[in-house]
Amino acid sequence: MTGVEVARALAAARPVPFWLDQPHAARPAAEPALSGRASADLAVVGGGFTGLWTALQAKEADPGRDVVLLEGRRIAWAGTGRNGGFCSASLTHGLANGRDRFPAELPELERLGHQNLAEIEKTVARYQIDCDFVRSGELAVATAPWQAESLREAAAIAGQPGTSLRLLSADAVRAELNSPGYLAGLWDADGCATVDPARLAWGLRRACLDAGVRICEHTPVIAVSEDADRSGPLTLATPGGSVSARRVALATGAFSPLLRRLRYYLLPVYDYVLMTEPLTAAQLASIGWQHRQGVGDSGNQFHYYRLTADNRILWGGYDAIYYFGGKITAAQDQRPATFTRLAEHFFATFPQLEGVSFSHKWGGVIDTCSRFCAFFGTARDGRLAYAAGYTGLGVGASRFGARVLLDLLGGTPTELTELEMVRTKPIPFPPEPVRSAGVQLTRWSLARADEHDGRRNLWLRALDRVGLGFDS
Repeated sequence: MTGVEVARALAAARPVPFWLDQPHAARPAAEPALSGRASADLAVVGGGFTGLWTALQAKEADPGRDVVLLEGRRIAWAGTGRNGGFCSASLTHGLANGRDRFPAELPELERLGHQNLAEIEKTVARYQIDCDFVRSGELAVATAPWQAESLREAAAIAGQPGTSLRLLSADAVRAELNSPGYLAGLWDADGCATVDPARLAWGLRRACLDAGVRICEHTPVIAVSEDADRSGPLTLATPGGSVSARRVALATGAFSPLLRRLRYYLLPVYDYVLMTEPLTAAQLASIGWQHRQGVGDSGNQFHYYRLTADNRILWGGYDAIYYFGGKITAAQDQRPATFTRLAEHFFATFPQLEGVSFSHKWGGVIDTCSRFCAFFGTARDGRLAYAAGYTGLGVGASRFGARVLLDLLGGTPTELTELEMVRTKPIPFPPEPVRSAGVQLTRWSLARADEHDGRRNLWLRALDRVGLGFDS
């Protein structure tokens, strides 16, 4: 398509996340901000998926526990309401990354991940959360020969009896989803669901309130302090008051952490997304997609895409943008150059959809770390626990992360707290300006690898050796 045609397809796109652009009745009114002093057994800081799952599971385990959740803006405002709605069973950001980071416990992490996804599905049913949860599976597609080889390697890693993975030839994958660029595919029929993430968050919010959780929106936590003897409750200061809590779960993702140490481990990276208008029956028939899987291509710089309940295509990924100093601003939610690039790639993938327009365009920040999957820890003599670094797979892994937080705060070793994944930390990122220079060099190197049959240059190989990298 020409530049003029791409611009026309983007012209009417609303610069807001599709999931948050819902009818008024779908988005609940905000809960009042905290005013004055309060106390709780457990205070949860952050109203994203990790915070919501932590509060809900705490009340499910002990209905008498006094739980308060403090959210700086609105429930589902940040990454929780801006993602692609892929709810994956993977806790390790894919099998290959899990093999590289935690080879000895990968089977256990896979078991726990599938158990976690099943529990999410049960929770959605139990609380009657209307969020279009569909256990559709996920399809990885290869658009270059070296990517096809990587799919075969992934299938070999998971090659256990009873696995739900199926390698697909070019003809077989195009029968699932018709794109002229597909050379092979790997279909995981059981390891992923698609969901409306904002409505899932709002449903969890309602379940928390019904269980007795006190939710305070528009209540940012400014500081955490403790008494001089360092044995009593922690105090969370907010603009309108404070909360004294025996235990604190910190779930603030990429945003300025209340613990200075987390700044060295987290990299806030912007991801951008387009959403089409609903496809007509003829347009949908032209690409197939009868099983409605979530899809991701297999380059280092990759796209992810899926259908919504009303047959729109969500199309995101490829560009992963880091702004110097970890800057996070509302203005960075829009990036015209990336939207143009994404639209060009969309029509190259599905040329039969020429003429389709985009209804929404948006961006948001992801909390990533050097091992690309969540890490955990405690502070304040075990009275505070944190989880962060999901790197885009937090819709599903956040429930597991919440279980880890509650176990850590319990103070007694459990199956989860003994995992290497929980006991160890990723390698920290260097300070600026080295951090920014390293990210840009890595992005350039990943693009070069995609252009040269996946061959990794000296810089990428060095990062591989030390366990420090960047995943687009």
